[in-house]
Amino acid sequence: MFGKLTLEAIPYHEPIVVGAVGAMLLGGLVLIALITYFRKWKYLWNEWITSVDHKKIGVMYIIVALIMLLRGFSDAIMMRSQLAIAHNSAGFLPPDHYDQIFTAHGVIMIFFMAMPFMTGLVNFIVPLQIGARDVAFPFLNTLSFWLFAAGALLINISLGVGEFAKTGWLAYPPLSGIQYSPGVGVDYYIWALQISGLGTLLTGVNFLVTILRMRAPGMNLMKMPVFTWTSLCTMVMVCAAFPVLTVTLGLLSLDRYLDFHFFTNDLGGNPMMYINLIWIWGHPEVYILILPAFGIFSEIITTFSSKKLFGYKGMVYATAAIMVLSLLVWAHHFFTMGSGANVNAFFGIATMIIAIPTGVKIFNWLFTMYRGRVQMTTPVLWTLGFIVTFVIGGMTGVLLAVPGADFVLHNSLFLVAHFHNTIIGGVLFGYVAGMNYWFPKAFGFKLDERTGKASFWCWLIGFYLAFIPLYILGLMGMTRRLSSYDNPLWQPFLLVAWVGALFIAAGICFQVLQLLISIKNRENLKDLTGDPWNGRTLEWMTTSPPANYNFATIPEVHDIDELAYRKENNINFDLKSDYVPIHMPKNTSAGFIISAFSLVFSFAMIWYIWWLAILGFIGMIATFIYRSNDDCIDYYVPSHEVLATESEYYRRRIAKN
Repeated sequence: MFGKLTLEAIPYHEPIVVGAVGAMLLGGLVLIALITYFRKWKYLWNEWITSVDHKKIGVMYIIVALIMLLRGFSDAIMMRSQLAIAHNSAGFLPPDHYDQIFTAHGVIMIFFMAMPFMTGLVNFIVPLQIGARDVAFPFLNTLSFWLFAAGALLINISLGVGEFAKTGWLAYPPLSGIQYSPGVGVDYYIWALQISGLGTLLTGVNFLVTILRMRAPGMNLMKMPVFTWTSLCTMVMVCAAFPVLTVTLGLLSLDRYLDFHFFTNDLGGNPMMYINLIWIWGHPEVYILILPAFGIFSEIITTFSSKKLFGYKGMVYATAAIMVLSLLVWAHHFFTMGSGANVNAFFGIATMIIAIPTGVKIFNWLFTMYRGRVQMTTPVLWTLGFIVTFVIGGMTGVLLAVPGADFVLHNSLFLVAHFHNTIIGGVLFGYVAGMNYWFPKAFGFKLDERTGKASFWCWLIGFYLAFIPLYILGLMGMTRRLSSYDNPLWQPFLLVAWVGALFIAAGICFQVLQLLISIKNRENLKDLTGDPWNGRTLEWMTTSPPANYNFATIPEVHDIDELAYRKENNINFDLKSDYVPIHMPKNTSAGFIISAFSLVFSFAMIWYIWWLAILGFIGMIATFIYRSNDDCIDYYVPSHEVLATESEYYRRRIAKN
């Protein structure tokens, strides 16, 4: 009746796992108790869980991303600690558990931390920048979030029920095949990525339509803010790449469940076909993550340099070039495949070429700051840290683009350091900068500057201490994914890397402290007059359209920075004071319910509980059909209400008639 699920699936014999699961359960129980004590369940259901407001969905994405950052970093600190003491020793992690940890770390940080962080910022800011009341398909937006949340929950369930994959974060066959991974770990991997990936694909379609079809009057493509441009190119790549991931994992599922042979050496299959397909998705994924961060840096630099962005058109063309070239470089991840000199030369040259538009962006930011009144706020520090760190990562990437060098460094810690150099120094720095920059837009008060800067310096110092030694170790011949080693020359560098991880832990603690202090002192942080962030007012940091446009009357846009344009040309805002009807979607619980059934379906498929899988599948389809009968509602909204308070509109409904 319960398929492969038995009491033996609970790893009660592993104290580290039991402790982690116990801490998670205890934290969940405390949270439930607090919500019950303060009687907030109805509020959470009506205002957040069932919301279709793009801003609230964006905030929820970021909250889950930060929680998963803590989970993913806990895996990282365990790996660094293991390697610091594992010279001629087994360390404190068994090899089987260590394999699960490095797999979970990669999957969580890419799929369940970086992706939702990016999606949350895009959700919150892009509709504001283009003058849209919401996204094109609000229901798909809430469905996308809850599908992602179900995937995140599934990967955490694997910690306490069963196991996770031991294959690395891309699950190469034949190791991920049923012959070498007969347990449920790879199945957890497949279904967590399938349902969260479906949510991401729906988000890509949603925002592609939103940006192309819902811009304010007068806003043509070359008047869009740079962050919107980078988001547009990102969504094009999502729509191109994520179907490949879905199909690839589907084929792997057929191999495992129905004994197909797409990716085995038997009966005509080929494991290298999986690697080609997964990297056809995987390399655009790197730029799916980094392009929105580039847009964030562009917004921050213009704001705190009190200057217009240098070379706006160059930025746009460079972004589009990266979008196209990112689809043409996937084979540089396996130069050692044996595909021949001509193929390797093509992908090596393409990889070097893609560095050119990235360099254009770096110079544009530097020229924007040149002779500007640069204010050293927390977002600017994250931006400057990114510029230095990302340039180092880019140079090592160009080195790895040389097939001959890659033959030596392939599968070494040099490659691990390069990848983290771009993802941490580029993606994570960018999203944390964006969170600090746009936090006042979301909540009406700033994040504390002092603890924010302390967090930045701990992250920056910790990053260099943690990953520069890995470059050296890679050149010394240390391969990735080792749980122990016998070379005494490696241990000092691994000890330095462990110290770096402790600095990053301190940076995360300062981030939590920053949030707590800011909430406590929020009344003092609301007075924005005379604030050092005077490049633009904190009330409006989205550049276009103007600050006080509203639901009812969306203004015509004349320039990239509409607010500055109207000030320079003395154009007043034509605002009405009467009530006008607008068409807005109502809240719906369907997205939450569909994702709950998808979680049930996925869990049942993992454990071969076929009756439960059928129940979950029918529940998803039935809920979706029932939801199709829902309709939008006309609201009367006072036209003097500004968009900065749009997140309150559900609490200020005025019933029709």
